[in-house]
Amino acid sequence: MKTTRLYLFLTIFSTIALLVDTDESVTAAVVIGIGATLGWTMYKYSHESCDSSWIYFNATALEADLESKLFGQHIASSIILKAVNGFMKNENPQKPLVLSLHGSTGTGKNFVSKLIAENIYKEGMDSRFVHVFTSTLHFPHPSQYLTYKSQLQQWIKGNVSNCERSMFIFDEMDKMHPDLIDSIRPYLEYYDKLDGVSYRKAIFIFLSNSGGENITRTALNFWKDGRKREEIELKDLETMLTLIVFNDNQGGFFRASLIDKNLVDFFVPFLPLEFSHVVQCALAEMRARRRKPDMDVADKVAKDLVYFPETERVFSVKGCKTIVSKLDYYT
Repeated sequence: MKTTRLYLFLTIFSTIALLVDTDESVTAAVVIGIGATLGWTMYKYSHESCDSSWIYFNATALEADLESKLFGQHIASSIILKAVNGFMKNENPQKPLVLSLHGSTGTGKNFVSKLIAENIYKEGMDSRFVHVFTSTLHFPHPSQYLTYKSQLQQWIKGNVSNCERSMFIFDEMDKMHPDLIDSIRPYLEYYDKLDGVSYRKAIFIFLSNSGGENITRTALNFWKDGRKREEIELKDLETMLTLIVFNDNQGGFFRASLIDKNLVDFFVPFLPLEFSHVVQCALAEMRARRRKPDMDVADKVAKDLVYFPETERVFSVKGCKTIVSKLDYYT
């Protein structure tokens, strides 16, 4: 990207110089005008803007990414694809898209957020229209939550005013002050505009470990009953998940009115990962590094992880979270 921008920059000035050298009748005003036009073209090219040249949804690519890069999450893949696809194709949505992703560490919540961003914004997670908040980093002091509430409201309003297709990702929701997230509830409502600003095309994604133990328990029960994990359906988890996060007095959704008012479109469960999924993660990471996938190495990496329950060793304790560092060790 930087090389292309430099090339465009040099081309602009080469063009101006060529005009002056080849035709002395070209006036300074014309040259300046051409330079200004080309300069504006370069500015627009190198500065991300809130238009279709920088923001466009690729549904086919998202589907392919979910299928080839996200493992063991048949429920999450299906919900995410349908929810994002339907929302982005709707030119007049009634409210922002609000997704709440739940599951244990390393099951793919952050990764899915990244995939969504990469298939909407040309710059992906580096887009200036994608905003990530981490509870322990951005809201570290519970006693200051009133200040955080005001700052958060202003930040969201300012960024959506700048670009209606903004995305906001809230990580570690289970560590957030319970009263903080309700401060943005008005922006998630069915309003055409609030103080002249429309929030209906924005996307809000909440990431949380809350409910992870119950999701794991359900998956383990299916395994003990000899049933395939693919038989687990959203209906087996959604109601339970909603009640857990709503009543978790240590989490950001505790008694949250945005849940009470059904403003969260989908509570998305992420299942614990098994040995085979960890192997797939290792192979995918090799491909991402442009290396030939090595099954022996992937198998060694997967075996090096800790699994539970202790006797059965069914699920990876950290999912695929440590795959990158483990792969560095074995390659």
